[in-house]
Amino acid sequence: MTTKHRLDEQGTVVTRFDEERRAAQRIQLQIPLFIRGNDAQGQQFMELAKALNISSLGALITCPRSLSLDGVITITVPAPSISSTALLPTGMPPIQARVKRQHQVGDVHVVGVEFLDPLS
Repeated sequence: MTTKHRLDEQGTVVTRFDEERRAAQRIQLQIPLFIRGNDAQGQQFMELAKALNISSLGALITCPRSLSLDGVITITVPAPSISSTALLPTGMPPIQARVKRQHQVGDVHVVGVEFLDPLS
């Protein structure tokens, strides 16, 4: 089962489920992200974006600009340091992802990406 998202007139994400088999289960998890790469016009950018769902193989994100299909972006999850101890990780490494599909919903672009290396 896949999840389709759109924004209604008030900017609220509306979810629709369609039957389809997935290689990895998606988790509905909205988290802020930084994405970096080249947009559809070939310009380098870094933007604040948001994940709508995520799996070990990819994610569905929203961002304010159009991205190049099959382009590679770098995703970074901002994580504040809550401890000064060296026993806890300070963050996670950036994730490389390929843009597989996108469509515009209002003033944002909903983008499906596939991770170049699956998350473990």
